[in-house]
Amino acid sequence: MNPKQIFYETQAKTIIKNLERRRMKGYYCQGKEDALKTAMSLTAADSTVSFGGSMTLAETGILDALRKRTDIRLIDRSLAKTPEEIKQAYRDSFSADTYFMSTNAITLDGQLVNVDGNGNRAAALIYGPDQVIIIAGMNKAVSDTDDALRRIHNIASPPNCIRLNKNTPCAASGVCGECMGDDCICSQTVITRRSGIAGRIKVILVGEELGY
Repeated sequence: MNPKQIFYETQAKTIIKNLERRRMKGYYCQGKEDALKTAMSLTAADSTVSFGGSMTLAETGILDALRKRTDIRLIDRSLAKTPEEIKQAYRDSFSADTYFMSTNAITLDGQLVNVDGNGNRAAALIYGPDQVIIIAGMNKAVSDTDDALRRIHNIASPPNCIRLNKNTPCAASGVCGECMGDDCICSQTVITRRSGIAGRIKVILVGEELGY
């Protein structure tokens, strides 16, 4: 392994130890191929699965793998044709056995920090699905919650707004403008400091840069 890979693995061990203290289960995978295998092994047959919006899930191949599985019921909101069908998919996700997502940031002491526009992803993380599986590249690791919010507003949100064709100050300037407009994707901020149900939240850390 090169020095960066060694650093990622060492840092991940620290985060995983702290996740366990917070009643969350942590895993480390060197690359996205191993992350995909781990994620699929945690997804039981004959279960209902859903997911939140995430570039990481696409980059790791997890979305494609879920869509190809014939032994699960996948709630895939990308198939929705009307706003009502999208709303129903959001609501159905709360009764899923497993919910996949990434996290905007994870602190070295094991806290998850997420900022949402609609709030459906953060809501499912908080309550509903029996199991939440989070996939996160080690580029999401930060020192503390203040650093997490700086990362989200100035590193993650601008490219996400560009990707989603949002008319926001950060999309135009690359810098957070603390906006309140209709296109703002920063409506709710959720800090997960522990899992209310032990082991419900599982975090797969990947030794690569993934997502925004």
